[in-house]
Amino acid sequence: MKLNELRDNDGANRKKKRVARGPGSGKGKTAGRGIKGQTSRSGVALGGYEGGQMPLYRRLPKRGFNKPNRLEFAVVNLGQLQAMVDAGKLNAGDAITEDALIEAGATKRKLDGIRLLAKGELTAALNLTLAGASKAAAEAVEKAGGSLTLTRPVRETATEASAEA
Repeated sequence: MKLNELRDNDGANRKKKRVARGPGSGKGKTAGRGIKGQTSRSGVALGGYEGGQMPLYRRLPKRGFNKPNRLEFAVVNLGQLQAMVDAGKLNAGDAITEDALIEAGATKRKLDGIRLLAKGELTAALNLTLAGASKAAAEAVEKAGGSLTLTRPVRETATEASAEA
């Protein structure tokens, strides 16, 4: 095979369909939209409008609730911690805080705190200080000979922020 023999596979490159460019294109005049009516025009809202009848999405009852002040945790698993200790990114002898986990690359940001989950195995004895942990993860850390200190996550509310200013 030579450089001048290189070409794309059949069907890899398709030309863009140019609509409303004359009768010879096959998509001229009405541009494939048919004649008149709502769907021939721009700004079609067929999914929501039912000709004045109460639309389906308004006839059905609302369900659920989104708690406005719920806490959002970044998640780290036991297996991730062990892999980082093995790779030398975390020192098992040091106290491991949320900031140390971010620096090591376990997670990008801590959001309202970092929560430890029990996926994977932990063999190193680690001294962890985190916002939260599952019961199984806490037991696994203690079983490996480490300790886990939980700090309550603190989220600054709008009223506290305005009171300080």
